[in-house]
Amino acid sequence: MSINIGIIGTGRIAGNQLAPALQNVKGARFWSVLSRDKDRATAFANQHGAMAQTNAFDSLASFLADPALEAVIIATPDALHAQQAIACARAGKHILLEKPMATSLEDAQEITETCTRERVRLAIAYHLRWHGAHQKIAQLLHSGELGKPFYARALWTWKAEDNSNWRAHDQLGKWWGLAGVGTHCVDLMRWMMLPICGEVTGVTGLVDKSTYGGPHDETASLSLQFGESVIADITTSVQFSATSRFELYCSDAVVICDGTLATDGGGSATVNNEPLSFELLNPYVGEIQNFVDAIAGTARVAVSGAEGARNVEILLQASS
Repeated sequence: MSINIGIIGTGRIAGNQLAPALQNVKGARFWSVLSRDKDRATAFANQHGAMAQTNAFDSLASFLADPALEAVIIATPDALHAQQAIACARAGKHILLEKPMATSLEDAQEITETCTRERVRLAIAYHLRWHGAHQKIAQLLHSGELGKPFYARALWTWKAEDNSNWRAHDQLGKWWGLAGVGTHCVDLMRWMMLPICGEVTGVTGLVDKSTYGGPHDETASLSLQFGESVIADITTSVQFSATSRFELYCSDAVVICDGTLATDGGGSATVNNEPLSFELLNPYVGEIQNFVDAIAGTARVAVSGAEGARNVEILLQASS
């Protein structure tokens, strides 16, 4: 029995990652697509093999009216998430929601509360949790094999050629680099640290907007304190391009990951200067498989609405 999943949004992540990954998820079927542009929706549905008899829509109400549609992946600009997710929940559709889940804490909480009330699954899409190296490192850390964690650091950047990206402006989003990649780094740190160190007890942030002078972060540096001692630093930027890196310093190990903060499952990792072998996995297949398994009742949602809302809260604190 397969779950019929529709996609809202036909942008780069939906076309390059989510729709292709969906074809490789057990127990799932790409069913239909919604876009502001009907022709774009039709082209997307045909390209990726959406299976519904009527498989392309430019109306949210019509898209959700299909009784055979069981779940949705929302991959639209951040400021649209709340209205769309709440409508999907009220229509009884399970939701995998791209990150950050909202642009305000109030919206994030309303999404979560609505899904709980309507008894639909809500998962937030943080694909770095399904990278083979990250999974292996998390297992080693949580089992105590790396010793006590002291410090972690993440760098993820890309160079924007101009400020035409919708994330650079207020109409459809609230953050630029922080929304594009910083929110992933926050989730990675929380996934690694929370089971050992406890909740984030302090957040500080610095933001630079000097290249384009717009309303949103171009380079941002965040510091998170977990519990009473462990500090995690995160730097994101659209002003320069660098190899992404994740570093973890513990009492018994130094972990370095180069190129693993990305949209694929590649890169390299070392523990105490020794290569760490890991399985090459498609992280988008992993996150969608977890969502489908949670709907089927055979797994728990890896990133809940409450966790997604806490991520939004941290972004707000760091960029205020």
